[in-house]
Amino acid sequence: MKNIYFPDEEINKDDVYFICYMIERVSRKLHQRNRYVVNKIGKDNLEHLISVANVLHAENPLDVEDDWIEKYHLAAGNEDVTAVNPELASTIPRATQMGKVYQRLICDTMQPEESEVEGIMRVYNDKLCDVIDNYNCSAYYEPSYVIARAYQNGGF
Repeated sequence: MKNIYFPDEEINKDDVYFICYMIERVSRKLHQRNRYVVNKIGKDNLEHLISVANVLHAENPLDVEDDWIEKYHLAAGNEDVTAVNPELASTIPRATQMGKVYQRLICDTMQPEESEVEGIMRVYNDKLCDVIDNYNCSAYYEPSYVIARAYQNGGF
């Protein structure tokens, strides 16, 4: 995918990572599923955001969260993925870690003519995300090739 503002620039894995990281931060802050954030922002706005990701990554992530919440009218929910059973999970992955998990899954499963934004929307709307985001199980820290294979096979 080409940057919509600078057609000579390609969108890269770091841009995808930043978007995934911010989706994770916003969804955790609002107690929403990642797919809610992705779908509410929408394809056109995600194309804008991924095209300016190389600039936004220098901003304070708290400010970026607040901007996204206000600009895209994101509402609070009641899905707290960080509310885990301490007997099953001693640690919760950081938003940076989950951004990397999703960035790898998107890049590992990209279709030939698919843009990075289309990949983001496809992956975050898959039912496998409910398993990956369940920190009471181990799916999120499986090797990336295992997660990609689970995605392609329809589950773990």
